Amino acid sequence: MEQKITSERRYKKWIVAFSIAIPLLVAILFGVKIPNATPLTFLPPIYASINGFTAILLVIAFFAIKSGKMKLHQRLMKTCIILSVAFLAMYMAYHMTSDSTPFGGRGWVRNVYFFILISHILLSIVIIPLVLITFVRGLFGEYKRHAKIARYTFPLWLYVAISGVVVYLMISPYYVN
Repeated sequence: MEQKITSERRYKKWIVAFSIAIPLLVAILFGVKIPNATPLTFLPPIYASINGFTAILLVIAFFAIKSGKMKLHQRLMKTCIILSVAFLAMYMAYHMTSDSTPFGGRGWVRNVYFFILISHILLSIVIIPLVLITFVRGLFGEYKRHAKIARYTFPLWLYVAISGVVVYLMISPYYVN
């Protein structure tokens, strides 16, 4: 038990570092444009699909653990983390090579879009430490503590994944290729 807690504490510094560095890096790089770069306009449907696939895998992983299929759950969760990293890399590559697309909707749909977008952005920041803490606890066999935080991590991560797809679907008519 002491070894597991010591290992988690060791990772806590990395969790804090990543939880601060990732949103900060995204914010900084969001404003950086690569000069003369070919716009990577093909990426939004790909990274939106990655969000959708992540949502599906999160649900499957939830049912896998509820059915006692721990190895399947672990593989699915590792895949979700890898997909989230791939999403982030593609998202940043797109925004570093392409101008942001303004939402062209009017009326109540504009308010709905911005509500979903802002909640998606804020929760995508909140979810980073939750995912990392949940992952580390599972990795070190702290299953009770893992489950305790996973009950918050799962629905928030699922919302971030699904809302990413919804944001894409709402803004996709306004993309200029």
